[in-house]
Amino acid sequence: MNTDDLKNLKQLIETIAILRSPEGCPWDREQTHKTLRENLLQETYEALDAIDKENDDNLKEELGDVLLQVVLHAQIASEVNKFTIEDVAKAINDKLIRRHPHVFADVKVKNTDEVLVNWEKLKRKEKPERKSALSGIAETMPALLAAQELSKKAVKTGFEWPNEESLWECFESEIKEFKDEVAENNKELMEDEFGDILFSLVNVARWHKIDPEIALIKANKKFKVRFQMMETLVSRDLTEYNIDELDEFWQKAKEKLKNRL
Repeated sequence: MNTDDLKNLKQLIETIAILRSPEGCPWDREQTHKTLRENLLQETYEALDAIDKENDDNLKEELGDVLLQVVLHAQIASEVNKFTIEDVAKAINDKLIRRHPHVFADVKVKNTDEVLVNWEKLKRKEKPERKSALSGIAETMPALLAAQELSKKAVKTGFEWPNEESLWECFESEIKEFKDEVAENNKELMEDEFGDILFSLVNVARWHKIDPEIALIKANKKFKVRFQMMETLVSRDLTEYNIDELDEFWQKAKEKLKNRL
């Protein structure tokens, strides 16, 4: 890749600088890191959606939207002399080289597992302030993903169920404790125990090498498609049917979609 290949990237950086200038766009000038927080999250989800749908044209567009957020945040920071887009690029480039000594230095690895082990060692060396084995998980991470990452980190220390049977016993115990609080109608403890059920289920998924986030995405999609199919089978508003009638339509919808999901 030569310098000319980066002309569009340079133009994007210049465009954002113009939009943030006094002669630029009022909306862009008003934005801060905090006001753009949800935008970054939304654009990331849309890029993930394009990946899941294997739509390359859409992915190209959505990655552009994510890149826009990165450049915009860097421009905002540069205006108060915090850092620039060049600083961002240098930091990640330095990190990639530092964490790939098997490529850029003389470290030898046999396989991907050894690469990951070295990666974790280098991370710990770079961030000595992280005293806990569970450090490094962002508090803003979606709860399901955070539970998965917490479990993975704990397991690396040897904190793991001895067998699958003990894991299921834990799961069943959490359900019982939740039911006990339901019987007492203790809303606060019900919430706590329900959280424990979800956390134990995440570990069931991890044990079987299932990504719980992807599994739930698939379940959501399946429910949505089946429900919308059910809506096409009725002649009146759904609220006009009783639960037995709705269940009959639901079963018909499942049958129609049997080989399509």
